[in-house]
Amino acid sequence: MNPLLHVLTGPTAVGKTALALDWAEANNAEIVSCDSLLFYRGMDIGTAKPTAAERARVPHHLIDLCEVTEAMNVSHFTALARQAVAGIGARGRAVLVVGGSGFYLRTFFAPVADEVMVAPELRAAVAAKLQAEGLPALVAELVTLNPQGLGALDTANPRRVVRALERSRASGKTLAELQDEFARLPAPFAGWNVKCTLLDRAPADLEARIARRVDAMLQGGLVAEVERLRQTGLTNNPGVARAIGYRETLAMLAGELPRAELAAEICKNTRALVKKQRTWFRTQLPAHRVLNAETAGVAELFV
Repeated sequence: MNPLLHVLTGPTAVGKTALALDWAEANNAEIVSCDSLLFYRGMDIGTAKPTAAERARVPHHLIDLCEVTEAMNVSHFTALARQAVAGIGARGRAVLVVGGSGFYLRTFFAPVADEVMVAPELRAAVAAKLQAEGLPALVAELVTLNPQGLGALDTANPRRVVRALERSRASGKTLAELQDEFARLPAPFAGWNVKCTLLDRAPADLEARIARRVDAMLQGGLVAEVERLRQTGLTNNPGVARAIGYRETLAMLAGELPRAELAAEICKNTRALVKKQRTWFRTQLPAHRVLNAETAGVAELFV
């Protein structure tokens, strides 16, 4: 019988942490974080990272792995997740994956990284072409390399176009061929029986929780945290610096956003993130149960 892997997900601020801790304590479990920002040391207040007291209650994994200047990618995350899960299983404890970052959640359900290797010189050449000729030139080359079409590629997204062109050039294959090969790869946790529960709340309830969380973050020292991280190189990692809560605070520190508007701006962008998360859950999350976080109890979390 395949071992069990429990996944608890849901939009930001829905209440995953509290319920996860209760379930983990009741079921002799350890928690594997699946949040794309909890990797970074020092990003504590703005990420609502589990506190030291909460982490003392239940062992947590994949938190505080690197500095804000370091890069994290899904391949590295997958390797670390497999290592953490194997260790938990070896200790005879249950595994509980918790987080709402869809890109990393896919690790537990499906293949996440193909085997196309892109040489640094090729990556530099594509970047130079983007700089010299602009995004339309890259899209035009992709069209030439993919006569049957570009599928669902977002041709307005420079990062996705660059990645697609790198992979097409490096492999000599069309995007459709690469996608077909990718779909046949084994999932990293193919030998596990994955049980997934999605927590959600009524929109008005979640919006109120978001507002309270943002107020608590600001009162708890978010601005000082961002200022400290800025001094240690936060802005040298644009992907991390663009995280909600951090980008607005950086804008305020740079004089681009009035201090009086900071909370409202963070709340607005968090609501937009929730909308994107819900779309991902609806269209990408495999078989799962949906529970109302307001009434869900530990006993019914994974039935």
